[in-house]
Amino acid sequence: MEDYKYNFALLIDDNEIDNFINKKLLQKTRFSQEIKDVTSGLKALEYLKENAATPDRLPDIIFLDIMMPVMDGFEFLEEFDKLTNEVKNKPRIIMLSSTESFKDLNRANSNKYVYKFLNKPLTEPALAAIR
Repeated sequence: MEDYKYNFALLIDDNEIDNFINKKLLQKTRFSQEIKDVTSGLKALEYLKENAATPDRLPDIIFLDIMMPVMDGFEFLEEFDKLTNEVKNKPRIIMLSSTESFKDLNRANSNKYVYKFLNKPLTEPALAAIR
């Protein structure tokens, strides 16, 4: 684990191709040892709730797409806020967007759970800048 930046990353994006590409990038850069990807905020919340009592099954970092059907990234954050402190306090959340919307950027940056806002697609330099 010592040569990985994070032990466990969770990718939340309705676009399976984006998830596939991001997963490959995280593997290639040794950013995360284990990577789980889901295609909706609802599936991510289910996973977090199911694993709430098992801290090592909770992600250290979450990459969250903003624009998704059914539940967008901001709606996910509203539901995330209702989870237990054990779940909420573990991951860093990185919001991803394919738009250059200042409204989204400001909204993401004002959310206490959002560590960083990045434009899609993920890049090696962007990953390298994450502490």
